[in-house]
Amino acid sequence: MTRTTTIGVVFGRAAALCATVLAIGLTVTACSGAGDGDDVSLNTPTASSGLPQGADTVTIDPAKFSTAIDNPYFPMNPGDVRTYRETDDEGKNATVVVTVTDKTKVIDGVTTREVHDVLTDGGEVVEDTLDWYAQDDQGNIWYFGEATTEYDPDGKTSTEGSWQSGVDGGQPGIVVLANPEPGSEYREEYLAGHAEDNARVLSIDELAEVPFGSFDHLLMTRNTTPLEPDVLEYKWYAKGVGPIREESVSGGSDKTVLLSYQKG
Repeated sequence: MTRTTTIGVVFGRAAALCATVLAIGLTVTACSGAGDGDDVSLNTPTASSGLPQGADTVTIDPAKFSTAIDNPYFPMNPGDVRTYRETDDEGKNATVVVTVTDKTKVIDGVTTREVHDVLTDGGEVVEDTLDWYAQDDQGNIWYFGEATTEYDPDGKTSTEGSWQSGVDGGQPGIVVLANPEPGSEYREEYLAGHAEDNARVLSIDELAEVPFGSFDHLLMTRNTTPLEPDVLEYKWYAKGVGPIREESVSGGSDKTVLLSYQKG
C-alpha cells in the first residue's frame, strides 16, 4: 500500500451501483481464477455488485470520463493545494504537499487529471509522485496510475511504486464512490505484485478533528492490501475538503493529518 495512493490514494445500494457501472459503459470480468474469464454478475445481492474487485479486468468507455472532478469527498480543481503532516512509526514527522495541476494525461484512452505529491523530511525530498485521476459521469473517482520516485539518503532512487493502467496488466480502480454506503467494497488500484490496494466503506457519519479543523458526517474507509496482509489503515474524507486523515491500526502506527487546504 503506497503512501501516495492513500493520500491522493482513492471512493448506493446494490441496484444503484449496478446502474452506475452500466451507465459508464463498464464491463467487469473476473480473472482471479486461472482461465476463469466469467463476467461478474451485476445482480449479486451485495453492496459491492458491479464494482471492480482484486484482479478484475475492466473495459471502460473514455467518453464517460472527465477531468472535471467534483465529487464532494475529494474535489480536485486545478490549483488546489493540500498540505499534510505525516508521522511515522518512530514519531518522526514529514510534510506532504498535494497539488492538483492543470496538466492532463491520456491513459487507456481516458484523459486524466494529473496530481503532484511531494513528501519532504527536513526540507529534503523523500518521494516525488504524479498521480492520475478521472471522474465518471456518475461521480465515481477512478485512479489510473502513478509515476513515483523515492530518494534514499545515500542518493539512490527507486521507481518501484510506479504503475499505469493498460501497461503490463495494470488496471484502474476507484478511489471514492459517488454514493458511498457502508459495506461497499472495491479495489483502488491493480498491478499484480506492485499495486493491489482495496477499500471498504465503514461509515458516512464519522467525526474527526485534525489541525485544519473539526468535521462531521465524514466518509470512513477500511484499507488493506494482500501484498501486506498484516497492514490495516483507516481513512477519513470530509465533504468539500477531501482526505483529512489516515491512520495505520495494524502493521504500523503511522498517521497523516491535514494541516491546510488552499482552493485553486
